[in-house]
Amino acid sequence: MDHPDGLAALADQLGALPPSCGPVRLVAVDGHAGSGKTTFADRLARALGGAPVVHLDDLATHEELFEWTGRLRAQVLEPLARGERASHQVYDWVSRRFAGAREVAPAPVVLVEGVGAGRRAVRPLLAALIWMELPAEAARARGELRDGPELAAFWERWSAAEAAHFAQDPSRPYAQLLVDGRTGRITRTAVRREVVDQVPGSN
Repeated sequence: MDHPDGLAALADQLGALPPSCGPVRLVAVDGHAGSGKTTFADRLARALGGAPVVHLDDLATHEELFEWTGRLRAQVLEPLARGERASHQVYDWVSRRFAGAREVAPAPVVLVEGVGAGRRAVRPLLAALIWMELPAEAARARGELRDGPELAAFWERWSAAEAAHFAQDPSRPYAQLLVDGRTGRITRTAVRREVVDQVPGSN
């Protein structure tokens, strides 16, 4: 999917970065819903030797599509910053309630994947921000095909909320790494901690 040894090289780059959240190098994988974030994060986690992956779908809810920052901070980021094992609630999208929990070890690299993973409130704790390059329309079409017509109404509401979120709090201008959402090919590979908080449009 990517150029030879692309993920192995990226894993090496990420592992060589300074820790950003206590002893952890926190890496966000962001992009539109349906852009391939989960697939790429899983592949990258394997290249990192089994790095933990925090899925923001586990922290969001039907009523709070983007108001999960407090849960992420209290249940994941603060324990990791102390070098402790984190444990976060997992939302069940069928029963519409939190059910169960998932542990996250303070590994050398921890991935956070989901729409808004690179949001303003999280960026100061990121070692790197990865953006999946796929236009919103194409990502939505892929997601709707995956989820079926029974979730068409949810996608309508979701797309409006996603557009509003990125209009107010864009992630892409801050990304050091771009990944083609169709092919999985890494299109920008210079990962440098100092550009995480740069001014939008300066990269």
